[in-house]
Amino acid sequence: MSAFFRRAPNLQIPSPPSNHRLWWSHHHHSISPCLTQPRDAIAVSGALRSLDPRSGIRFLDPVVLRSADGRPRRRRGSVVRGCALGGRVGDVEVERRRKRRAEVVAAAAMTALLGTGNRVLYKLALVPLKQYPFFLAQLATFGYVVVYFSILYARYHSGIVTNEMLSLPKTPYLAVGLLEALAAVSGMAAGAVLSGASIPILSQTFLVWQLLLSVIFLGRRYRFNQILGCFLVTIGVIITVASGSGAGDSLKNAGIFWTLLMIISFLFQAADTVLKETIFLDAAKKLEAGSVDLFVVNSFGSAFQALFICLLLPFLSKLWGVPFNQLPTYIKDGAACFLNIGSLSSGCEGAPVLPLLFVIVNMAFNISLLHLLKISSAVVSCLASTFSVPLSIYAFTLPLPYIGVASSLPAGFVTGAVVLVAGLLLYSWTPPSGPTTHTQPQPPSLAQG
Repeated sequence: MSAFFRRAPNLQIPSPPSNHRLWWSHHHHSISPCLTQPRDAIAVSGALRSLDPRSGIRFLDPVVLRSADGRPRRRRGSVVRGCALGGRVGDVEVERRRKRRAEVVAAAAMTALLGTGNRVLYKLALVPLKQYPFFLAQLATFGYVVVYFSILYARYHSGIVTNEMLSLPKTPYLAVGLLEALAAVSGMAAGAVLSGASIPILSQTFLVWQLLLSVIFLGRRYRFNQILGCFLVTIGVIITVASGSGAGDSLKNAGIFWTLLMIISFLFQAADTVLKETIFLDAAKKLEAGSVDLFVVNSFGSAFQALFICLLLPFLSKLWGVPFNQLPTYIKDGAACFLNIGSLSSGCEGAPVLPLLFVIVNMAFNISLLHLLKISSAVVSCLASTFSVPLSIYAFTLPLPYIGVASSLPAGFVTGAVVLVAGLLLYSWTPPSGPTTHTQPQPPSLAQG
C-alpha cells in the first residue's frame, strides 16, 4: 500500500500520544521519530510561529497521512505533525536563538562602552562648566526632548513609528517622567552631601531594587546562579571603588539620612526601568507591529520628565546653590560659558566641544540602554551599565586632556574587576537541563535573549 500526504483544512492537532512518540511505518519498517517529547512539539510550534515568511516554510494546516484510496489511516501514529520538516524547523529556531544571543551580547558591550564614555566625558564637560553644573544638567534634560521628538518625527514619516504606537495610553509615560524626576531630585540632594567615592558604592543597590521589583511586578523567577552572579557583580564594584578611597568614613560622616535618600533615588531609577520593560511587554501583546518603538518611550518619557523638572525648578536651583530669583542670570552666564563667547569665556576652555560631546554620548548611552532593555531585561541592562564603573576608573588613569595628572589605580582594582567579571559570567551561564525536565521560563541572561 502506498502512502502520500494531503492537507486537512481546519483539523486540530491532538495532544501528543501518551508514550511521547510520534512514528509511522512503511512496509513494516520503523522510521525514527521526528518529535520524541511533548516539549519538542511545543518548540517546533513556537519556531513555526516565528518563521521568516521568506524561509519558504508554511504550515497553515496540519498534515495527515492517508492511504492511496484517500481514507485516513486510523492506526496509532497516523497524525504527523510536520515531521518531514521538523529538522528544518528546529534548525531555524536554533539559528534564531543564536542571532538573538549575539544581538544581546553586542548591545550589552555597546552599552558598557558608551557608559564608560558617558562617565569620562561628564568629568571632562565639567572642566569648562565647573561653575555651571546645573546649567549642564538642564541643557541635557530639555535638549533631549527636542532631539528625541525630532528623531520620532523622522521615524514616523519613514513608517517605522505607526499611529497605533502613538495611540497607546500616555499614563505609563507620565509615570516614567515622574520617576525620573524624583530620582534626579533625590539623587542631587544626597549627592550634594555625600562624597564622590561613596555614590558608586550606594549605586549597587540599584541592581538589588531591580531584582526585587522584577520579581514582584513582572513575575520573574531567577536561578541561583543568576542571583549569585548579581551578588558578585555588586561585591566586585564595591571592592574596585572602595579600596583606598575612604568611602566608609565619608558615609559615616554624611549621616544615615543622606545615605538612605541616595538609596531611595536608586529605587526610583530601578522602578523606572522596570516600568519601561512593562511598557514594552504590554505593547508587544497589543500592537500588530510587535512592540512599541523605543523613541516613542524615550520622547514622551523625557517630555514628562522635563515637565516635572520645571515644576521642581525652585527646589532644584536651591540644591545647586543658585537662588531662584537669580536663575535667569545664572542660565545666561552658563550659556555664555558653554558657547565660549563674551567676557565670561575666561576659564571656559574646552567649551563647547567637551559639553557637546558629553550630551551626544549621554544620549547615545540612554538609547543603547533602552534598546538593551527592550531586547533583554532591566537586570541585564543594569549589569551592562555596571560594567562601565571599573572601565571608567581605568580610563581616568590614562593621560586625558584637561584633567591634569592621571589618577592611579585603586589597590583592589584587579581583584574587584575579576570578581565583577566572574559575576557576569555566572549570571550568563545556563545550566544544562535534563531530557525530561520542565521548568518555568527564565529571565534573559547576557548570553540569551
